[in-house]
Amino acid sequence: MINVADYVAAASEKVDPAVWCYFEGGAGDEVTLRANVASYGRWRFRPRMLVDVSEVTTATTLLGTPVSMPLGVAPFAMQRLIDPEGEVATARAASAAGALMCVSTLTTSTHAEIAAAGIGPRWLQLYVLSDRQRTLDHIQEARETGYSAVVLTVDLPYVGRRERDVRLGFPNPPPDLHLPYANLFETTPTLAWTDIEWIRAEADLPLVIKGVLTHEDAALAVEHGAEAVWVSNHGGRQLDGVAAGLDALPEVVEAVAERCEVYVDGGIRRGTDVLKALALGARAAFAARPFAAGLAVDGEAGVASVLSILRDELTLGLALLGCASPDQVARSHVEPTLPYDLNA
Repeated sequence: MINVADYVAAASEKVDPAVWCYFEGGAGDEVTLRANVASYGRWRFRPRMLVDVSEVTTATTLLGTPVSMPLGVAPFAMQRLIDPEGEVATARAASAAGALMCVSTLTTSTHAEIAAAGIGPRWLQLYVLSDRQRTLDHIQEARETGYSAVVLTVDLPYVGRRERDVRLGFPNPPPDLHLPYANLFETTPTLAWTDIEWIRAEADLPLVIKGVLTHEDAALAVEHGAEAVWVSNHGGRQLDGVAAGLDALPEVVEAVAERCEVYVDGGIRRGTDVLKALALGARAAFAARPFAAGLAVDGEAGVASVLSILRDELTLGLALLGCASPDQVARSHVEPTLPYDLNA
């Protein structure tokens, strides 16, 4: 297997369709799911020539933490459904690669188990539960086991209608699967901007707001003290028909005006997709489905392989673009593929 598409195809053949639908599908008619991937094709590169790229690095920092590349493992839930070791295998692969891993609240491994698997940087993806004390206990455990930031997901007051899951009979949550911290139906619809203060105080860690798609919410996130804003439509799994992450990225970047870091996810299948995200103002991009496919196909080795493939594509892409590091990628390195109305 030489690219992410190979792993995705192999995973869909290997995993029971009634399980793989959860990892592969989206909400409603899956318009946003398809838009996430298609959005990268609407931008083309403007490479610069006669630049010394004899030494190229993909290294960067996220909230001050050194990482090997501007691509991290986005949170994806219930990983033991597709591999016996689940998040532990993913953590080992990410740690060995020096990549940042964001661990889902719906993890099937405990934070202690994950921490024991590797010393790489980890962030906690947080769902605020109806039971506030359980949320606070979860934050405390993550902090005590070495997590360095809290990623508050704000786009799930209710679970989107994922029709592949319904059609194929995916039980959510699966009855025999251990979820040590929560299940998807324990989140609260009452979460509001006024809750940010107590979350920040209890976490005592940098706060990332994940699920932002508009300049209005980006500005509010900064006003409420977020250290980073994560542009995301939940992989097309919540409200179908919203903007692709990459399409929403420019207005969010403009709204925060360099007051905090900006990340994006959704639709990344190539290392060169990460370059387009950087050119449009992201500090880093995150992906989940490529790593889920790697995990399903070959466990830890599969995740490691996908990380290596994407990093190699990113390294070569930087060099051919005329950049020796991620920090050198600029807006001038991309242009819309015509015809494409930026105001549409």
